[in-house]
Amino acid sequence: MTEEITKKREGFQGQKAIVIPRQIVNAKCAKNEVTGNLYVTDIGYYPKAKFHYRERPHGADQHILIYCYEGQGRVLLKKTEYAIEAGDFIVIPAKTPHIYEANDKNPWTIYWVHFKGTASAQLVSLIEKQTRLKGFIQHNEKSIELFDEIYGQLERGYSNDNLMYANMCMWHFLTTFLYNGKYDTLSGQRNKDTCDIVIDYLSNNISKVLTLGEISGEVNLSPSHFSFLFKKKTGFSPIEYFNHLKVQKACQYLLFTNLRIKEISLELGIEDQYYFSRLFTKIMGIAPNEYRERRSH
Repeated sequence: MTEEITKKREGFQGQKAIVIPRQIVNAKCAKNEVTGNLYVTDIGYYPKAKFHYRERPHGADQHILIYCYEGQGRVLLKKTEYAIEAGDFIVIPAKTPHIYEANDKNPWTIYWVHFKGTASAQLVSLIEKQTRLKGFIQHNEKSIELFDEIYGQLERGYSNDNLMYANMCMWHFLTTFLYNGKYDTLSGQRNKDTCDIVIDYLSNNISKVLTLGEISGEVNLSPSHFSFLFKKKTGFSPIEYFNHLKVQKACQYLLFTNLRIKEISLELGIEDQYYFSRLFTKIMGIAPNEYRERRSH
């Protein structure tokens, strides 16, 4: 069992926590083909946790995520001290010695989760690559909503369905920290980088023929430098990506309209319908007419 030195672990008014029995975790989560990749072992919420202190000289058996909603605290991890304030989160990798505590004068309010699974170390590595373990959430509504969803489901017991649902939500919960609202399209609040700006530009100009110079000019970069950045980010060249978007749009025309192949080609800014058909076949592995015929049944 992990050695722990505790000044105050609990006793905070309004606190809530669930520690899933380890025999249930091992039998129903770790060995499950779906949830075995990522699953919650402990989860809780500590409001205004004055004198909260935790020291684990040998680390925990699970990875830990702490999100500070209000107040302040500190975390000592890998010989580095992190000051934690409202909006900050930190991920503590498993088996890593650490100390964390609330600020005496302005104690933190925290949401926390312990998690494991065959994919958990890789997820922590991705978060560390993005944030160096400590990050800031600009828009936290989705994260808190998902926390409440996970907690509420686990609070209803440990049926197979409850555990499956809660642990599948955990993937989405962690992505809100990994990508920090970048893909929060519903609220309209997104943190866009250069590639995101260009993808929006391509999507809004799907009916045009754009050169690499025109595309890179949208973000004031040279074609060569932009191409390098874009391919590193997406795995495709800008023109390849644009063609994928055109074909995606073509699939929608084929499914939901009666437009002829030539008309669809023109809608996408491609005058040569035979070139369009070759492009579509290369990307989709099937000719446009055959795609429409198969999908109509």
